[in-house]
Amino acid sequence: QVQLVESGGGLVQAGGSLRLSCAASGRTFSSYARAWFRQAPGKEREFVAAISWSGTTTYYADSVKGRFTISRDNAKNTVYLQMNSLKPEDTAVYYCAAAPLTGRGIGDYGYWGQGTQVTVSS
Repeated sequence: QVQLVESGGGLVQAGGSLRLSCAASGRTFSSYARAWFRQAPGKEREFVAAISWSGTTTYYADSVKGRFTISRDNAKNTVYLQMNSLKPEDTAVYYCAAAPLTGRGIGDYGYWGQGTQVTVSS
């Protein structure tokens, strides 16, 4: 069974930092693009960041650019999201995903994790 499992979420005050991890099992995703999406209560799931298989190309949503950094360790089959200067608006369930191409749309990704909660208090 192919699984993507997120971890590292939690409660943090505005201005703080969190580092999310997403470990994969069941297959190797070294040749796949990896991405993070998030979904706040009452909102649609939205794109956050993506990274190509080689790590040479990254994309970020305008709302997180300069604050979040996506990275990957193919040897560990893991993708990370370093989140700095967190804002209450960042509160959401964060999901990791994998796909052959480095897209920005939900429909671009066929593999998804279960999500991890990030709550930013003011």
